[in-house]
Amino acid sequence: MTPGTVAIDGSAIDGLATDVRLPDGRGPFPAVLIRTPYDRRRHHAELAGWARRGFAALAQDVRGRHSSAGRWRPYENEAADGAATARWIRRQPWHDGRLVAAGASYAGHCALALALEAPEGARPDAVIVAVPALGAAETAREPSGVERLASRAGWWAAHGDRRDSDEGALRKALAADPGLLAHLPVRGLPARLGRSLPSWPGLWRHRERGRIGARARQGEQPLLVVGGQHDHFAAETFALWHGWGGPSARLLMGPWGHGLVAEPGRDACPEHRVPLGDLYARWARLALTGELRNGRHGVVALGGSPLWVAADAEGEPYRPDVRVLHGASFTADPQRPVSSEELAVPTEGAPDRCLLVTTALPRPLDVIGPAEVRLRATADTPCADWFARLAAINPEGTAERLAVGVVRRADPPGRAAEFTVPLGRLARRLPTGTRLRLEIAGHHFPAHARNPHTGDDPVLATRLRASRREVEADGVALRLPVLPSRPEPVDPVQEIPR
Repeated sequence: MTPGTVAIDGSAIDGLATDVRLPDGRGPFPAVLIRTPYDRRRHHAELAGWARRGFAALAQDVRGRHSSAGRWRPYENEAADGAATARWIRRQPWHDGRLVAAGASYAGHCALALALEAPEGARPDAVIVAVPALGAAETAREPSGVERLASRAGWWAAHGDRRDSDEGALRKALAADPGLLAHLPVRGLPARLGRSLPSWPGLWRHRERGRIGARARQGEQPLLVVGGQHDHFAAETFALWHGWGGPSARLLMGPWGHGLVAEPGRDACPEHRVPLGDLYARWARLALTGELRNGRHGVVALGGSPLWVAADAEGEPYRPDVRVLHGASFTADPQRPVSSEELAVPTEGAPDRCLLVTTALPRPLDVIGPAEVRLRATADTPCADWFARLAAINPEGTAERLAVGVVRRADPPGRAAEFTVPLGRLARRLPTGTRLRLEIAGHHFPAHARNPHTGDDPVLATRLRASRREVEADGVALRLPVLPSRPEPVDPVQEIPR
C-alpha cells in the first residue's frame, strides 16, 4: 500500500469527511482517530507525525462542519458518529485492530464520548485528551452555576451554527461595538452579532454538569489527560484524571493556557516545554501493549520554578494573615462591574470591591493543591455572586493573577452568611518578598455574565440592581496548601510512559 494521505469515501461512514495518513511499510498498523469541528485539514502535520511513529492516523470533520454532511449540533452526535467511524476503521486491511481516540478541547470531548458512551466493540483501546471540553454545561458554567460569558460568546460567534469558522468574529464585532457584551439580555447576543445562532439560547439551558465525569468511573481504557494550569478547563481536567476508572490514568499539567506548550504562562520555565508528540506516541504504544504500570500517576509543573512534581503532591494548610486595605463596605453595581481584563485596582472613590493584602512572605512558598477563601459577608439583594481573585505582587510591585473563584448565593438580604469560595488547584512557587492581594467582588465581567441582583436569570435579565456588600474583616481566611519542604523533582518524559 502506498503511504500518504488517503481520502475516505464519505458514504462509507455516513458522510463524515475523513483524511488518513498511513506509515511507510507493510501494515497492519494501530490507528489514532481525531474527530474535530475545527477543520480536519489543520491536523495534517499531526497525522504525519503519528505516521512517522508507526500509527495510521485519521482526522475527521464532525457532523455538519466543514466537509462533513449533516447538521452541526454541538455535543449531540459524537458517540454515535465516533462509533460508526471506529467500526469502519476496524474493517480496513491496514488496521491491526488497536485504536487510540485522541483530541484537544472539543475534540477531547469527542474522544471521551467514544470511549465512554459508544457501544461495546466500537470503543477505543486507549484515550488521549488535552484540555477537554467535557460537555455543554461544563463549558458554559462554573461549578457554582455562574455563566462564563466571554469565552462562550467567542466560541459561538466563531463556530456556532455554521459549517466553517470565523475565529475573529467576536473580536471584529467588539471593534464595531465595544459594549457588545454589556447589552441585555445575554440571550439576545446573536441579533447584535448580526447572524442567526439558534443554538445559543439552548446552551444556557444546560445546567447539569458531570455526565462525562460520572461515566469516567466506568472507563475501561488507559487514559492520558493533559491540561494547562491557566486553562479555564483546568479543574475539569484534574477531576477527569482523578475519577477515571480504567486500569491506568496519567496526568500532565503544565503552566500553560488552552494552547498548552504553545501558550505558556508567565510562570513557565524552559524546563516546562515538553515534546508532546513524542510523549503521546510513547505512551500510546505502551498503552496498546498493556505495558503501562497500573494506577493513577502523573506530573504537575511547579510554576515559577523549573520543577515538575508528582501529580498527587499536596501541601498542608497555611493561612497567611490578611488585612483589609479598602472596601470592607462596597457596592457591586452591574452597571459598572469589576473588570476581568484589568488587574489594576482603584483605591480612590467609592469602593467597588473589598481589597485585602498580606505582608511580604518571609520565605519562599511552594503552593500545591486546592486553595480557598473563607468569608463572613452580607449582601442586601436576594441573589449575589461572590468573586475572589488572588494575585501575587512581586517586590517590584507588579501584579500577576494566581486564581479566580466564584460562588452564587441566595441568602436572605441583609443577613450575614459564612461560606467558602474555592480558588481551584494551584501549583506555584512564590518567592521571598511576595505579597498576596485578594479582591472580593460581585462581578468579573466580561469573563462572566453579570448577576442582575434581582433574582432573574442572568441570561434573560433586562433589569439591573446595585448590591450593597459588607465583608467582615475578621471573617476572611485565605487558605493555601503549602509544602513543608522542597518537593522531589519528577521527569515527565520518564513518568508519563511507565
